Amino acid sequence: MKANKTYTPCDLVIYGALGDLSKRKLIISLYRLENANFIEPDTRIIGVDLHEITSTEFIDIAHKSLQAFLSDEIDVTVWERFSARLSYLKIDLTQPDQYMQLNAVIDQQARIMVNYFAVAPFLFKNICQGLAHSGVLTESSRMVMEKPIGHDLNSSKEINDEVASVFNEKQVYRIDHYLGKETVLNLLALRFANSIFTTNWNHNTIDHIQITVAEEVGIEGRWDYFDKTGQLRDMLQNHLLQILTFIAMEPPVNLEAESIHNEKIKVLKALRPITSNNVEEKTVRGQYSAGYIKGNAVPGYLEEKGANTESTTESFVALRVDIDNWRWAGVPFYLRTGKRLTGKRTEIVVYFKQLPHNIFKDSFRELPPNKLIIHLQPNEGVEIEMLNKIPGIDEHIKLQKTKLDLSFSDTFKESRIFGGYEKLILEAMRGNTTLFLSREEIEQAWTWVDSIQNAWHHYKDTPKRYPAGTWGPVASVALLARDGRAWEE
Repeated sequence: MKANKTYTPCDLVIYGALGDLSKRKLIISLYRLENANFIEPDTRIIGVDLHEITSTEFIDIAHKSLQAFLSDEIDVTVWERFSARLSYLKIDLTQPDQYMQLNAVIDQQARIMVNYFAVAPFLFKNICQGLAHSGVLTESSRMVMEKPIGHDLNSSKEINDEVASVFNEKQVYRIDHYLGKETVLNLLALRFANSIFTTNWNHNTIDHIQITVAEEVGIEGRWDYFDKTGQLRDMLQNHLLQILTFIAMEPPVNLEAESIHNEKIKVLKALRPITSNNVEEKTVRGQYSAGYIKGNAVPGYLEEKGANTESTTESFVALRVDIDNWRWAGVPFYLRTGKRLTGKRTEIVVYFKQLPHNIFKDSFRELPPNKLIIHLQPNEGVEIEMLNKIPGIDEHIKLQKTKLDLSFSDTFKESRIFGGYEKLILEAMRGNTTLFLSREEIEQAWTWVDSIQNAWHHYKDTPKRYPAGTWGPVASVALLARDGRAWEE
């Protein structure tokens, strides 16, 4: 149900409107927002791309995207309302003069212009220059951009400088779609609204924390992009580090964007550097070989279509991360992410410390630790694993592990669970920067990741092979085993 508060309507301009991101994610997410009555009545959606098509043809493409990628049936009434917002402009993004066409369709007096850069980063400079040349922008205009924002610190600064030449920082919305997921947002509530966790969220009670982002899929035709990037820069630099900052940050003063950004930056600055001095014991690189996913044979990374058989790009990475501050002294964070793993899974597992003395030896030689398991996907929710007595009148008290399960879909049956993009697109249209990344966050993350990448290059480290359909290289098991721990499987 729509909130009572109304917002200024937008002219949402999507550059790259005929691209994969737009058709698979943005159109679907906007339709779902329409279906939930979250889009202001006078908001318009303007697709921009290079192809010579009409607005009617663009509307037809949007409808076909919904047929292909929307999990629900298309509601005829909602579609009529949604399609009435859509229009299309043919603009060659490399030609500044062509952006003048926007002046005829954008009404900055009635609506705020939101520019969504759904294109490769090398075009960001062209779009910024074109918009500046057209004179269509005002102080209220906004821009939204997707990762990757560079492939290292220097290239990230270059992109941010190009954007900053046209938009000020308050106008810039850098998306990481993980930050729109309900369970990531719920970390704020979990940590800062519940005393059971707020008072026990530190090195005194927590033994270690694991973050896993596992994918079943391989390269999916993205060889050229992925092989130049690798899993460290494609996934860990953004998604996993963002999750880590939400887990590890200090309580913000309030829920305003600046307060949350400041606390996240403090965490990134406190990450212990991984350099050539410690990279071998702190990191594991992997590359998948041929194997089986759900019983189906799949090729290895070097056997994918268009592959360079000499490639040493990693499709898997695992790290031990240490945060050098008072709260997390001595608490390791183990991060792993990879392609062609056993299953699709994104979760956080918080292991609490074991009790120093065990009086239940009839059940457990050593009492297993309590665990807080936060599922981000595929089934969003929170579990607490604890020990309970097995009912009965036996002589001895017998314990077993049990879980308190808070499944979002089961618990909030009357509430619509949205994906990450819906929330973030809505917040960009409303002008709330809280869930977006600041420039300093991005550049601090790159500073830390660049050190790892440089250390691998220094050692000429080659990735360890692992069969598709497994949980990665054996060395990733050893990464935790050295500390007397094991991955949550």
